[in-house]
Amino acid sequence: MAIEHKTRTQLVAEAIREKILSGEIKAGEPLRQAALAAELNVSRIPVREALLQLEAEGLVNFEAHKGATATQLNSDQIDEIFDLRALLEAELLRHSITNLTPRDLLEAEAILFDLEAATEAGDTQLATGKLNAEFHGKLYSKAERPQTKELVAVYSKNSERYVRMHILLAGGIKTAPEEHRQLLELCKAKKVDEACDYLKKHILGAKEDIKHLLVKIENK
Repeated sequence: MAIEHKTRTQLVAEAIREKILSGEIKAGEPLRQAALAAELNVSRIPVREALLQLEAEGLVNFEAHKGATATQLNSDQIDEIFDLRALLEAELLRHSITNLTPRDLLEAEAILFDLEAATEAGDTQLATGKLNAEFHGKLYSKAERPQTKELVAVYSKNSERYVRMHILLAGGIKTAPEEHRQLLELCKAKKVDEACDYLKKHILGAKEDIKHLLVKIENK
């Protein structure tokens, strides 16, 4: 029974997360537990648990007398999250790259082909979600740094809405495929310092694109 309940909460969290990341639920918009429960055909308990989970991911904010709302887009938060991602993901890559086998690199390339095909087809949900995470995850897979991996997973979730903005609105859909390909080539060549520097540039470049976009939105 506990397993079924946990699964329901996860499904509710995924549904609400998708609404926030896709922009269906706007930043600052209240998240009414009763309405969400009715829409998703569940009780309020998994909805509340899901909202608490999304709060930990930085997508939901609980305020006194106001309840849960979708968090506002925040340029200061973007700076901190993406700076931490650049440091931590480069650290994972540094410890992984020399341990990557030819099979690992072939699997990374296969994921990249699927990612490029999804991007070309305009499938931004796949291109910015599962496949992008799988590609980066494969490159970091031999790092043997479990604590760092946990932190990277947290910041990746916290930045997912911004990453989608980058792909959909800030030109990332044009630059990401080429940058991923270059990163893979550096990993194949076992050029550790160059690959880590390039990965940082890839992440921080996305940060700057998103911040420029936010300025435009705020000035409208």
